[in-house]
Amino acid sequence: MKVFIDFLPIILFFIAYKLYGIYPATAVAIAASALQVAWVRIRHKRTERMHLITLGLLLLLGGLTLALRDPIFVMWKPTIVDWLFAIVFFGSQFIGDKTLIERIMAHAIEVPRLIWRRLNLAWTGFFVFSGLANLYVVYIGSGFFQARQALVDVTGDQQIDLAHCGERFVDTQLALCQAAQASEEFWVNFKLFGMMGLTVVFVIAQAFYLARHLQDGDQGAELEHNHKV
Repeated sequence: MKVFIDFLPIILFFIAYKLYGIYPATAVAIAASALQVAWVRIRHKRTERMHLITLGLLLLLGGLTLALRDPIFVMWKPTIVDWLFAIVFFGSQFIGDKTLIERIMAHAIEVPRLIWRRLNLAWTGFFVFSGLANLYVVYIGSGFFQARQALVDVTGDQQIDLAHCGERFVDTQLALCQAAQASEEFWVNFKLFGMMGLTVVFVIAQAFYLARHLQDGDQGAELEHNHKV
């Protein structure tokens, strides 16, 4: 249930995009994130920091996308979220006696402190990489930025809704609009399936790494002792 609640804004964004386009989908994501925060608060009498960060960024970047009719702002949101988490994970290496990943997982498994620190750095690197991957898809992999700019250059319209290409354009302009819409959809698909797939692969790799050290706990403890010495 918790996993479903965590991914609810992303899933609803994806569905709304397929039905109505980027701007209604952005509004749906903002509303879903607000409901997510409210539901957790009512159900569990607390507020999760990750949900608040997501809501805050959606209000800011999603609001700019809706106000300026430019998808690029909401497209930056996954990268900013990932990089904020990278900063938090990396900072936990130097604050307190436990890294963030150890605080999250130590109640369930026990491995040497050195392994937690390595895993924490691995999560830091993953979030940096994931944020860069999102920007790569936005600006290079999908071709969205170039395709939309080509359409803007031809039409002179900075606030084009790509969900309504057939209603507004014909001939060359229609082809440019459809190319931009296909590029935008490529990013939306990557946002759900690509980034989720990257996370699943990394979590599986983490599980294998932890399992290896769980099976060899004594050697891991000795490694930690030697490292301190």
